[in-house]
Amino acid sequence: MDKVCAIFGGSRGLGRAVAQLMAQKGYRLAIIARNLEVAKAAAGDLGGGHLAFSCDVTKEQDVQNTFEEMEKNLGPVSFLVNAAGINRDSLLVRTKTEDMLSQLHTNLLGPMLTCKAAMKTMIQQQRGSIVNIGSIVGLKGNAGQSAYSASKGGLVGFSRALAKEVARKKIKVNVVAPERDGRLSKETSTEGGTITSR
Repeated sequence: MDKVCAIFGGSRGLGRAVAQLMAQKGYRLAIIARNLEVAKAAAGDLGGGHLAFSCDVTKEQDVQNTFEEMEKNLGPVSFLVNAAGINRDSLLVRTKTEDMLSQLHTNLLGPMLTCKAAMKTMIQQQRGSIVNIGSIVGLKGNAGQSAYSASKGGLVGFSRALAKEVARKKIKVNVVAPERDGRLSKETSTEGGTITSR
């Protein structure tokens, strides 16, 4: 059976770097982005056997439809990476409510919806791995990034809780918290619901 990895936000940045690594490890990839053409280009750069999908992670039905299409065309998803994210830097007093909501919806609700969609198959398979891409500011905060920090801090809490919920089903849930330049901090992942050093 092919190993299938779904990477939301896999068309650029850290998501694209993860896609390159997973392709080298022999996974069949689903590269998911809002822009289908960008996702197709990223999938094409990885060689054959990888597919591209368009999805807005803030819309539950869109996420559900994307998982159905991935499983129909690639097989069951055993590895999920949530790398889709947005940032709207601004001091809180100047931050528009719609910018707060868009960051919370994309950076926190989106991974919650993709994890929920992935759970059905992973629980049936009694295995699976999920990696949520957070940020060091989710752990430490940063001036001018209060909404972004809240969304990424929430992702840490969500990942810890989900790891505890599904550990008995042999599903691993981790969150990595890279620095702004992409390096990983010493406190980077949750495994079994606790932050561990790398």
